[in-house]
Amino acid sequence: MGNTLACFAADKTEDPDGPAADSSVPVPVPRPSSPARRSSFFRRSFLSKEKDEGDPDEDSLVKEQAMAALMLLQQYQREGPAQYSRSASAVYHSQGKNKQVQGLPRSSTSRRKSFSNDHNHQHPPVDVAHNQVCLTDGLETDHFVLVHGGGFGAWCWYKMVALLRESGFRVEAVDLTGSGIQSTDTSSVKTMAQYVKPLVELLEKLGDGEKVILVGHDFGGACLSYVMELHPDKISKAVYVAAAMLRNGQSALDIFSQEEYQSLMMRQAQIFLYHDGNQKPPTAIDFEKSSLTDLLFHQCSLKDVTLALLSMRPVPFGPVMEKLSLSESKYGSVRRFYIVAREDRAIPSQLQEAMMKADAPEEVFFLKGADHSPFFSKPQALHRHLVDIARVPVKTTNQM
Repeated sequence: MGNTLACFAADKTEDPDGPAADSSVPVPVPRPSSPARRSSFFRRSFLSKEKDEGDPDEDSLVKEQAMAALMLLQQYQREGPAQYSRSASAVYHSQGKNKQVQGLPRSSTSRRKSFSNDHNHQHPPVDVAHNQVCLTDGLETDHFVLVHGGGFGAWCWYKMVALLRESGFRVEAVDLTGSGIQSTDTSSVKTMAQYVKPLVELLEKLGDGEKVILVGHDFGGACLSYVMELHPDKISKAVYVAAAMLRNGQSALDIFSQEEYQSLMMRQAQIFLYHDGNQKPPTAIDFEKSSLTDLLFHQCSLKDVTLALLSMRPVPFGPVMEKLSLSESKYGSVRRFYIVAREDRAIPSQLQEAMMKADAPEEVFFLKGADHSPFFSKPQALHRHLVDIARVPVKTTNQM
């Protein structure tokens, strides 16, 4: 949702230029997966080279290459296709103590590498059960609950749900009232209690002693703080991802309307809805879809931008204005972590850092090149940070 109600402050422009695209991700090497494609691959590899005029060894070289291709094809027909890893990242296979075999070159992605026993010298598929032992064994909880930001829905976490489940975690993404596929009219949501009711119900259904890791994005950060005050015993850690992290007595409006962090782009994108009449405060905030790509998704793929523009809904204004009552004994007892999106144009990194300076979390992580929607633009790096946070050990009595 970002700098909501920015129109109440003086204009202040920001640099519209985004960072250069991340060029560190390697291009995967194509591999044939069928006899026809493999044969075509061999022809391209060995027989489609330009001929150098005047080279007397040209014909013999071509013949040798053709024979090599034929031998490989015959081997393929006898033994069937080899199993290839689905990732271009490095893969290591266990061959006993201190022995590793390196596969393809390392990539710059942050997905955890899979480890499994070598079998017939082939690369097996990812072993989800094995990853679960590696990544979730011994944790206080392996259960994530993902909370969307203003205007978004549970749909925005689809990459993170898949990545975390592949790593062995249990994951739930919740639609807050009037969001996603939840059918309530947004303008009828007047209080924070109404807005976060689906999240509160989820927490109340947890078993005795069961805890979750809450992850909140954008206005979802304010929702995290609200439920931390209600059910601190149900929450192991709270993770704010480019999110509003409020102090006692603050509202999200107080955070987003600070003049020094105003955004002309945000003012131009927001549309206020007055379902209770123009003489009363707005009931919801909608967005001009044509402005959202540059504001929220300037590092995202076209497919993800299209999904977002088709799925976003207005933000209820009542919860945005509500000041939270947060106590040190409840809200303050939950461990907080913050993930900064460096290239965020909706909640600028300077505002994110100002919130952390006012109420410091336990640890801060940074997403280089991430826009306001890092679950789309930097899913691998965000996944890595969430796993790292999950693996932060429980504090002992001496550390508290």
